[in-house]
Amino acid sequence: MTGTPAAGPLLLGVRHHGPGSARAVRAALDTANPRAVLIEGPPEGDALLPLAADEEMRPPVALLAHAVDDPGRAAFWPFAEFSPEWVAIRWALARDVPVRFIDLPAAHSLAMEADDAPEEEPGERSVPVDPIRVLAETAGYDDPERWWEDVVEHRVPGSGEAAGPLAAFAALGEAMTALREAYGDGGHPRDAVREAYMRIRIRAAKKEFGDDFAVVCGAWHVPALLTRTTLTADRALLKGLPKAKAELTWVPWTHRRLARHSGYGAGIESPGWYEHLFAAPDRPIERWMTKVAGLLRDEDRFVSSAHAIEAVRLAETLAAMRGRPLAGLSETTDAIRAVMCEGSDVPLALVHDRLVVGTTLGEVPDTAPAVPLQRDLTRQQRTLRLKPEADEREIDLDLRKDTDASRSRLLHRLRLLGISWGEPATGRGSTGTFRESWRLRWEPELYVRVAEAGVWGTTVLSAATARAESDALSATALAEVTALAERCLLAGLPEALPVVMRALADRAALDSDVGHLADALPALARTLRYGDVRATDTTALGEVAAGLAERICVGLPPACTGLDADGAEALRRQVDGVHTAIGLLAGAVPSSADGLRGRWRAVLHKLTVRDTVAGVIRGRAARLLLDDGHLDQEAAARLMGLALSPGTPPADAAAWIEGFVGGAAGGGMLLVHDERLLALVDAWLTAVPADTFTDVLPLLRRTFSAYEAGVRRTLGDLVRRGPAPAGAQGAGSPAGAGATAPGFGPVLDTARADAVVPVLRLLLGLDEAAAQAPAKAPAHHDDPPLGETA
Repeated sequence: MTGTPAAGPLLLGVRHHGPGSARAVRAALDTANPRAVLIEGPPEGDALLPLAADEEMRPPVALLAHAVDDPGRAAFWPFAEFSPEWVAIRWALARDVPVRFIDLPAAHSLAMEADDAPEEEPGERSVPVDPIRVLAETAGYDDPERWWEDVVEHRVPGSGEAAGPLAAFAALGEAMTALREAYGDGGHPRDAVREAYMRIRIRAAKKEFGDDFAVVCGAWHVPALLTRTTLTADRALLKGLPKAKAELTWVPWTHRRLARHSGYGAGIESPGWYEHLFAAPDRPIERWMTKVAGLLRDEDRFVSSAHAIEAVRLAETLAAMRGRPLAGLSETTDAIRAVMCEGSDVPLALVHDRLVVGTTLGEVPDTAPAVPLQRDLTRQQRTLRLKPEADEREIDLDLRKDTDASRSRLLHRLRLLGISWGEPATGRGSTGTFRESWRLRWEPELYVRVAEAGVWGTTVLSAATARAESDALSATALAEVTALAERCLLAGLPEALPVVMRALADRAALDSDVGHLADALPALARTLRYGDVRATDTTALGEVAAGLAERICVGLPPACTGLDADGAEALRRQVDGVHTAIGLLAGAVPSSADGLRGRWRAVLHKLTVRDTVAGVIRGRAARLLLDDGHLDQEAAARLMGLALSPGTPPADAAAWIEGFVGGAAGGGMLLVHDERLLALVDAWLTAVPADTFTDVLPLLRRTFSAYEAGVRRTLGDLVRRGPAPAGAQGAGSPAGAGATAPGFGPVLDTARADAVVPVLRLLLGLDEAAAQAPAKAPAHHDDPPLGETA
């Protein structure tokens, strides 16, 4: 905080978002009672200042300026409840005192951002000076935040201030003057232009109000504003500045964003803590510990009143030991960790996120200017009861309900427009097509994304439709168009689908690359599943998808030869995708179901027996046939025996194993329950020469590390026990196997099996039910089997 002597206007140099500065500004304005107040900020925002007095305006908020011809070029000027500028604005509005912004217009600053392309030699880039850090280091502090707390935040108003509330402004003003003399612009070359414009606005205010007005700006600028310059010199600095047409509005802001450098680089580390210091009428440490205790109790941690009292005592003791006037954030944090968190940083991280930083999201009144798209989005958010929140949260949608279906369409449309308010999440419940899960989190930058998307339309529906049509016409890859078709269906864009379908048909007819076709088919197949739940006609999509599947069946076998390891793995993933897609298509396109399944089955059979096909693909084709019941275990064992024969190079054999038992669900259990396959793998592995074992080890490790820990442990036990005696046939073993599976006995041990029956009866409540049943004739002395009783 810096201030001027009695003569001239009242210059109040502040730290942006500093509660101590805010209190001092309020006291100084109450004492001086100026006729006008000038604030550091873009002058185009003057018309929006009256909204700061609206009862629906709740900080943190920010002025958003964006270039009309390029909405992505934007800047923010954030204000919190404890920002000195906000306090000054509210003070002036409450007393009908004129209040104006005096910083460089946003029209210039936005244009200068676009034109800035510094070409500095390596090593010559200047590092901006942090004046608070320099002053803290000069005072012997290693933490600038701690110095600021001691000097400003912990200063009791009125104590030791014989000169009144302006004394601290004057003291810090002298320090800033010394810093400017030593560091010049401090690595902020644009400040000279900004300060020249501020001096021009101050001259104009003098003509209107004399010296009876106050200026609230960053303390760094005060020495430059006191410098005597001519109007001609200041205008010369502004001559030739680029200019862009800009629009401004108020938008909600968050404490998380205040905790980062944004706008004019005024980020702070602990906005929640600063808000508490500003709002607490007295006993700030006691009130803070009460907040922390309440938060931890809400998280089911045992925290009593005694914990809070002891934490206050410890924080005050630490402050005294460290020579600080009052306990600060570091002392309270250390006390909370020791007393309430039992030395753990895990609950302390929650305190930091929820309280020290804070999750507050501001609000702005409906009367604030907004682009039409933003107004439509706000209307839908209220209609669908989807309130934007700064905290991340998950919602589950049931698409059979009208409201949830509308919410889903809105979120999908916003994603298509590049407004990532929500991201699909893995649902906790059903995986059916009528359920969706979303992870929502509103960020202030999304207002900029909405302004950018406004070029596509004035409503979310019209904008998403126009964007989808444009993307379809500009897409160069078939997979892009099929993915777009899926997104259009999810977003409920029936008017865009004809354009997307024409583009899809055109790309599909021209694209002969099997890999491209295989990438495109899964999205189309998924799209066809949504027809019933979203009441969309997918007939045309089904015809295109069936055509793609036919072309894949023809072109896939030749495409699987002559591949390197990476190419084979990529095509293996595509084979998995096509297999799943054809299963979906068979249900969605009944007219071609049997023929399509039969052709795909023939393709898989062809892949399993071609030696020129990569091992990982041959193994996966065999596994897919086995899982679908089109390859019996005898045939699977025969294929594995051929793939693992001594004449097969170890790397090719390992690739076949990876394709057969790796990746696919249940690969490990297949080896657990089929002793022949496990024995073949075990015999091959022990026969791999030592000089080539290290070459196949990465493939094997990748395959078996994907299994669950229990499956790996069971496989290890089975291999360690070794094969059962020859000729023993275990119960449940495949007929004709000729051997018991490793780890299984030759016959059922009925005594061991009967031992678990009492526990099962207890778990199923059978004994209790029998006790409560009416008396009946005695049963046979032998209990019936458990299955019959149940």
